[in-house]
Amino acid sequence: MDRLESMSVVLAVAEAGSLSAAARRQKMPLATVSRKVSELEEHLRTKLFHRSSRVLVPTDAGRSYIAAAKRILADLAEAERVASGEYTTPRGDLSVTTLVALGRLCLQPILAEFLAAFPEVDVQLNLQDRTLNLLDEHIDVALRVGELADSGLIAVRVGDIHRVACASPAYLELRGIPQSPDDLSAHDCISYPPLQSSNTWRFKRGQTEYAVPVRSRFIASNLESAFDAARAGIGVTVAFSYLVADPLRSGALVALLQEFQPPPQPVNFVYSPNRFMPAKLRAFLDFAVPRLRARLADMPRDVSSRRQRA
Repeated sequence: MDRLESMSVVLAVAEAGSLSAAARRQKMPLATVSRKVSELEEHLRTKLFHRSSRVLVPTDAGRSYIAAAKRILADLAEAERVASGEYTTPRGDLSVTTLVALGRLCLQPILAEFLAAFPEVDVQLNLQDRTLNLLDEHIDVALRVGELADSGLIAVRVGDIHRVACASPAYLELRGIPQSPDDLSAHDCISYPPLQSSNTWRFKRGQTEYAVPVRSRFIASNLESAFDAARAGIGVTVAFSYLVADPLRSGALVALLQEFQPPPQPVNFVYSPNRFMPAKLRAFLDFAVPRLRARLADMPRDVSSRRQRA
């Protein structure tokens, strides 16, 4: 019996909650996963899981063993990284995640420069409009927007982004420029539900909050679709500053109601604490942080003049 492989399988079963899910994660036949768990239980002379028709739940002995196995496998992986020189020379695979549009527009150009500068590092960029768990998904570093939960992750602040209500000049010429959030009830709106409800949009000015009923003529499943619809003249949308920065500069979109927008949201790189930081991660942060700070600092902030000229 390969003890380390069996540990890895048991840990995968505990994290996935079932033999079949662990088999998919480990890319093993289901029968092999089941056999390795049974062999390890026989070797230890104890049951590691309570079995049911749907899920496997660790026994008391199983929880202790799984915690120990996790530490052992982590220490082994770290020892291999030290031996391979990963802590002294930037090399190996670097996994990065962030939001789809933020990654495509702001992070991917920096990654292209990084790959050219560090030929022994390969990057896997995972773009998702949801928060991924760094440990579960085996991710080295994430670029996140918004206030961070107290998760134990280390954060490096790189700037802020702003929420921007906007529409095309052609649409505003036809329908007029909203001067207050209440005016939006007479406009066609483009909603991206994770950012604004398709029925009610919320704004704030000082201590006054506005909940405005809107008619969403177009509901998008991602920010880029909402942005494209606004540029096409379908209506008013709300997007983040990094997505609309260039169209605002060129005049293809006009910012609206900026004095009613909430405060900017912080943007941070986050990563898991380790006794040693892999050289590939340190090299990436040293390279990407100043470049991303410069990109975010260059986003339009005072757009009121554009609104008046529309």
